[in-house]
Amino acid sequence: MTTSGKAVLVTGANRGIGQALVAEALRRGAGQVYAGTRHPLDYRHERVTPLVLDVTDRSQIQRAAQSVRSLDILVNNAGVALYEDLTDRAALEEHLAVNLFGPYDVTQAFLPLIRKAQGTIVNNVSMMAFAPLPLTPAYAISKAAAFNMTQSLRALVAGQGVRVHAVLTGPTDTDMTRGFEIPKASPESVARAIFDGVENGDEDIFPDALSATLAESWRGGPAKALERQYAALVDATPIAS
Repeated sequence: MTTSGKAVLVTGANRGIGQALVAEALRRGAGQVYAGTRHPLDYRHERVTPLVLDVTDRSQIQRAAQSVRSLDILVNNAGVALYEDLTDRAALEEHLAVNLFGPYDVTQAFLPLIRKAQGTIVNNVSMMAFAPLPLTPAYAISKAAAFNMTQSLRALVAGQGVRVHAVLTGPTDTDMTRGFEIPKASPESVARAIFDGVENGDEDIFPDALSATLAESWRGGPAKALERQYAALVDATPIAS
């Protein structure tokens, strides 16, 4: 999958990694970029079409899907991360609504277009899918669930010519990591690495220096091997309707 000439949709496109993904898609020659944001945003570029797209609003998602004629690459990037200590169920529900059910609903709405294009779905997950940072446990839980969803979807749509990528992002210099005094990658470098991974066909993309330290052990490890074994059962086992 190359980006040049393709139609790309990025959710959470108003800032941080999302904004950088829009710019990177344009730099790589995308023919059309849909910039999904919760509130109306004016992108002054002839190849960018703003979409009001709150990933927690299913009616809004459906309206956005009806306004897009074709789509090659869907990037589920919108997310939320709040400091909490797992004492407030509402905080966990908010993270699941945005970080799990958001990409689920967006994917389901746009999947017919992606199937038609034999296209690509990219879910921006997190290193915390592997291990939680206890300062943001609800975020980590939601990202672990989103990673598992990504792996399941990958197996289920592979036979339809659709590729599904997980992005295991490490600390990035965005509003989400404000207050963490640790080395951080720039949003621009992460966006470049994400599109590099898509174009290289990497199922799991490790787009920064810290996450890249996990890449070799993950790709050659028993958990990834088990994922592949389970995925092989999709074609071998009929699913009852």
